[in-house]
Amino acid sequence: MSTPEGRRVRKVQESREAMAAAAVDLVLERGLDGVTVEAISDRVDVSRRTFTRYFSGKEDAVADALRADFARINAALAARPADEAPLTAYHRALHTWLDGEPPAWPRRSRAAELLHLLHQEPALRAAYGHVREEAQSESVRIVAERLGQDPERDLRPALAVALAVGAFGTAVRFWTAPGATTPLPELIDTAFAALADEPAPSTTPGK
Repeated sequence: MSTPEGRRVRKVQESREAMAAAAVDLVLERGLDGVTVEAISDRVDVSRRTFTRYFSGKEDAVADALRADFARINAALAARPADEAPLTAYHRALHTWLDGEPPAWPRRSRAAELLHLLHQEPALRAAYGHVREEAQSESVRIVAERLGQDPERDLRPALAVALAVGAFGTAVRFWTAPGATTPLPELIDTAFAALADEPAPSTTPGK
């Protein structure tokens, strides 16, 4: 049975996601310069004051549309069996996210267009980078906990996450390339398989 506090938290999250979704829709329709905070607020019937309680501006709201997706990836990562290697755990967490509900952002309409916009608009790129870095830091914390390592003293959790995020990002880049037809899950599998096939470097200096 849900508690009043649980219902309040859920309502807050739903309101935040609705504003972020409205920001994305409007920016894709009108361009970033053609959208105001008032327009976003009006789209979901909230006050400007309510909007500013959650977001510093329209750029923050657009980038925030992917925050929930990153959170679901990290939740799936934390739920993986403890004996899985970090790269395997992250790879399988991505599939859990892609197959789950609500639909992951790649399954939503105009997903590739949104991603291009986040990278092309300097203000959006900065806001998106902040969201992505927060999520990656949480991934490092999860992996360090799984490995029983201190993320401030042992580089392996951060390295594992950097490799996993790099593989994921490369797959997304190929998926959104002009004329691309390969499904994203297949590209993710290919990227992680390439990491697994990479031979370990020699530990002998100069070789």
